[in-house]
Amino acid sequence: MTDPRLIHLVDDDEAIRHSASFMLRHAGFRVKTYPDGVAFLSQVGEAEPGCILLDVQMPQMDGLEVQDALNARGVAMPVIVLTGHGDVGVAVRAMKAGAVDFVEKPYAKETLVGALTRAFERLEARRREDVLSDEARGLIERLTPREREVLLGLVDGQTNKAIAETLDISPRTVEIHRANVMEKMGASSLSTVLRIAFAAGLGTR
Repeated sequence: MTDPRLIHLVDDDEAIRHSASFMLRHAGFRVKTYPDGVAFLSQVGEAEPGCILLDVQMPQMDGLEVQDALNARGVAMPVIVLTGHGDVGVAVRAMKAGAVDFVEKPYAKETLVGALTRAFERLEARRREDVLSDEARGLIERLTPREREVLLGLVDGQTNKAIAETLDISPRTVEIHRANVMEKMGASSLSTVLRIAFAAGLGTR
């Protein structure tokens, strides 16, 4: 991730945009501001990944409507909603829609920075998972079709004998394919093979 971390601040109050930007930049973040949800949505397709700090009370589209639009577009950036009315119902709706946190106005610097830190940790964890998934899929692509069939049997929890019966081959042949699978994956144990398979999405559908 580009350092420092980027925050997309969406708030129709110019004074808040200015003060929050100043505070967050001094806390070590980069900040890009937007005057309303419509302006943000018009640019989000080309926006650099970061965390979205989204005000609830805005003209044209409120924060929850903007959040719905982001979800509909498949935007995966973490969202923190800002509410100035202590509206528990709004906070609950936002969290159910995928917001990682909500912060009530007026907020303390420590509260906002803490929420943003948690949001960035989630974003970075998701990126690490994506990298692991790509690596795992790359390892599985090295397998022959038969080796992949044996792997799927292992993922399903089958014994060598059961895999052999399913594939109509001998248990000894299954053992050979299983050894090849472990070698190609660089795995020293069945548990490692299974972790790689699950990271690649096998057995999750």
